[in-house]
Amino acid sequence: MTDQMWTAMGDRTRRRILDHLRLQPCAVGELAQRLEIAQPQASKHLRVLREAHLVQVRTEAQRRIYAIDPDGLIGLDEWLAPYRQLWNDRLDALGRHLDATTTDTTTPKEHHS
Repeated sequence: MTDQMWTAMGDRTRRRILDHLRLQPCAVGELAQRLEIAQPQASKHLRVLREAHLVQVRTEAQRRIYAIDPDGLIGLDEWLAPYRQLWNDRLDALGRHLDATTTDTTTPKEHHS
């Protein structure tokens, strides 16, 4: 995982771009419209994401179509792996604790007639 990736993901607009691209590839104009930002601003954000290897671009006619670069996310996934394991370990410990705890602490009430 590179500092360039952290810098790219540190910006809210770039994270929003990634959220949109996660759903479907888009041209810069579409992204700008959806995010309600100027097209030059969207292009600058996409350049940063491309340089961080988080998005890839292909040309269709005169349009540049941007998409998530799954290979670029490998570094992030590898960095997050020990943190996911930490949560899994804690959830497992909670499950064991709950299993060991008596869940039915109430006793049936006696009925007097």
